[in-house]
Amino acid sequence: MESLFDSAAEDATPQPLAVRMRPRTLDEVIGQRHLLGQGTPLRRLVESEAPMSLFLWGPPGTGKTTLAYVVSNVTKRRFVEVSAVSAGVKDVRAAIDGAKRELGMTGRQTVLFVDEVHRFNKAQQDALLPAVENRWVTFIGATTENPFFSVISPLLSRSLLLTLESLSDDDVRVVLERAVSDERGLGGRATVAPEALEHLVRLAGGDARRSLTYLEAAALLADDITVEVVEKAVDKAAVRYDRQGDQHYDVISAFIKSMRGSDADAALHYLARMIEAGEDPRFIARRIVIFASEDVGMADPTCLQTAVAAAQAVQLIGLPEGQINLAHAVIHCALAPKSNAVVKAIGAAIGDVRRGLIGQVPGHLRDAHYPGAAKLGHGDGYKYPHDFEHGLVRQDYAPEQVRGKRYYEPTKHGGEGVLAERWARIRDFLRGS
Repeated sequence: MESLFDSAAEDATPQPLAVRMRPRTLDEVIGQRHLLGQGTPLRRLVESEAPMSLFLWGPPGTGKTTLAYVVSNVTKRRFVEVSAVSAGVKDVRAAIDGAKRELGMTGRQTVLFVDEVHRFNKAQQDALLPAVENRWVTFIGATTENPFFSVISPLLSRSLLLTLESLSDDDVRVVLERAVSDERGLGGRATVAPEALEHLVRLAGGDARRSLTYLEAAALLADDITVEVVEKAVDKAAVRYDRQGDQHYDVISAFIKSMRGSDADAALHYLARMIEAGEDPRFIARRIVIFASEDVGMADPTCLQTAVAAAQAVQLIGLPEGQINLAHAVIHCALAPKSNAVVKAIGAAIGDVRRGLIGQVPGHLRDAHYPGAAKLGHGDGYKYPHDFEHGLVRQDYAPEQVRGKRYYEPTKHGGEGVLAERWARIRDFLRGS
């Protein structure tokens, strides 16, 4: 159960590149600047000799295991790793007993690192509580799932929750360049062409471990690593896609226009292209949410619900699973009846406001709840719609300057067709037509 980071284990077993390149100090950690700056809670905890309890929550490859190891290394504490995938209550208790013996015999504290702690059931998590409460170990749990849903409250309330973010492209690039030159990595024995480096960055998708795994696979094939070598090593073609250049704008434009044109197959192609190129899934989700109101609108109001749910799902679980949620929303948007009446309506209303067509709020609609409002005549003559048949009563709602303006002009498409008939009847009634 002792960690593979122990020196004996390091000498006995060749380590993967991603393990060899793990930082040894907080200053060597790439990314997560919001957690590692001077005065941050993690810094203060590392600099303290007191036991601690942490949860590290973030996507794969963002450095959860790395931070746990660095905490152990910097504080000179024994490091014991338990995987929630394969360990049971017996393993947890054995690790805790070992930590108690070490503490009693030598005074040395133990970092108990539980990877994928969200996979532990309640009984397994309960087994950790005595060690956390009695400070027998420094407990660090790593999870890719929202701990508020997957971790028992007593354990979470006794721990500091730190949220890790996906690495930026610049962060991943630094990780790769360091691995190429550092003696713990490739030690300069291989060269990486600039285009190949960028392909590795795109393939990583913010996951440092994945980038190093792919680099190591490519280095096994050739000392001069080109795009072709990377493609062969990871069996994934390079998608020619510059997230800051023309391809970015051309592909997202084609994506939107394919959904607008109701071609679900074409829209899915462009979605796949963006995902494989490493486009930020949150950017894709935002564009789908906009589309749901801009191009579908009231023709299918449930489309916006699907789009927002997909955006939230992507935020919660990330890739690769989030691609299913995105595809779900894309298919719904593409096949939904289309209407741009919503965007035209707000555009026309904003246009009039910007031209100065504002006017005074009618007196009977003004707020009459504050002291003195009645003396000003606010609310006088207001008719409460619920007091009338069908919940409708004829009175002026718009300022005089825009009275009679028609902003929302619904189409006959999908569910908006029903709304169009209802809105026509309501509008005629309210305006006395």
